[in-house]
Amino acid sequence: MKTTLELPDDLMIEAKTIAARRKITLRALTEAALRREIQHRTLADSPKSDLIEYSAYHAPHLKKRGVKITSQMVYKMLESEDA
Repeated sequence: MKTTLELPDDLMIEAKTIAARRKITLRALTEAALRREIQHRTLADSPKSDLIEYSAYHAPHLKKRGVKITSQMVYKMLESEDA
C-alpha cells in the first residue's frame, strides 16, 4: 500500500543517512521501525508475568534472581501464551 508522510527535514535526513549506512532502502528502514514500534506496543499491552520482563530490545528475561524455575512453570507460561 502506498501512502504519503510529512516528516521534519532533520528526521528525513537522519533516516536517509541511517539507511545508506546500512545499505538498505528508506522504505525498508521505515517498515522495520514501524514493525518494531508495533511489536513494542503489543508486548507492553500483553498480560504481565511475575517472572518475565522484556528488555529494551524486547528480549524476555527473568525479573528475579534465585527463583527456581520448574518445567511445570514453563509449561504453564507456554499454555497461557497460546490462549
